[in-house]
Amino acid sequence: MDIAHAQDQSTWDAFIATQQFRPFMQSWTMGEVYADVGQTPIRLELRDGGELVGICQALIINAKRGKHLSVSYGPLIDRNADVNAMLIDALKQEALKHNCSFIRLSPFVPENTPIPSNAKPSPLHLLAEHIWYIPLTEVDQWQTPLSSDQTNKPKNEETIQSNMRKNTRNLIRRAQKEGVTIERSQDPLQDLDAFIELHEETRKRHSFTPYTNTFFRAQIKHFSARNECTLYKALYEGKVIASSVHMHAFGETSYHHGASTHAYSKIPASYLLQWTAIQDALLRKDHIYSFWGIQPLRGMENGKWIMDKDRKHPFSGVTTFKMGFGGTLLNLQHCYDIPVNGKYYGTRAFETIRRLKRGF
Repeated sequence: MDIAHAQDQSTWDAFIATQQFRPFMQSWTMGEVYADVGQTPIRLELRDGGELVGICQALIINAKRGKHLSVSYGPLIDRNADVNAMLIDALKQEALKHNCSFIRLSPFVPENTPIPSNAKPSPLHLLAEHIWYIPLTEVDQWQTPLSSDQTNKPKNEETIQSNMRKNTRNLIRRAQKEGVTIERSQDPLQDLDAFIELHEETRKRHSFTPYTNTFFRAQIKHFSARNECTLYKALYEGKVIASSVHMHAFGETSYHHGASTHAYSKIPASYLLQWTAIQDALLRKDHIYSFWGIQPLRGMENGKWIMDKDRKHPFSGVTTFKMGFGGTLLNLQHCYDIPVNGKYYGTRAFETIRRLKRGF
């Protein structure tokens, strides 16, 4: 078994495309985005007799609370390979080389997946850990991996709509009747300023920590060049009143960024925008439409997911919106840390206090 720094994007991305879970956060292109904003990517690949069996893209994070390596929705390991321990050892060597005090991993694997014996559950989450998604094919590939000889038929629009809440279907139709139209940007970089303006208004309204404008520009630049993202605009009376950025890579569409103005809050433009993006994903024959994060759910009653309405969670508002489109839940393994030196424990104490203040 050999571990080396990856050199070829096509080989890297081709490996992701064969996995059960294919998070674009581990794509080579995402590493280029982070490089543009000053977070150096470290790309490791593992080979068994020359065959690629695992990849891991980590970032060097120069945070005031503690310099560390961050792994977003990785590593990705072939389900027939047991190489996680080797990857962790390789990451520790990289962490020592770059004077990092710990490694933070947020794997895209189901909850209750075992974590390394020397790992500690992180005080914070790195990315969303409760994913709401719509399977766009008859077999849900996030729940049941397909064998090489199986086929998987796509669902149709009527099936998707039948699983929506009645209120969501009504709001989609109402947006159409009110004259809302959805445009797909032909020049996402040029239209990004309008999105950023709406996003800033949304941030102030909901008091969340946003991505930087530099990050938005880097992401749109790199992914749009590969036709792997769409910037949608919802127009009403000639004005853009809602906008979103959707990523589509490896047969999956992800609703990554969204924004809207409160001035037209009674116009349900965001419902029609999401439905348009779902329709586009069906046309591309994607197998997953991911809404990304929601608040934790209590479980199921009578075949329906139940939201804990008594809990004041930062994602409670978007959870109701996203669940209205139908779909199901994937609970991911909680983010965990690998300490490299004693400085980690100071960071851990600081982040524990931050988590409690944020309401998570």
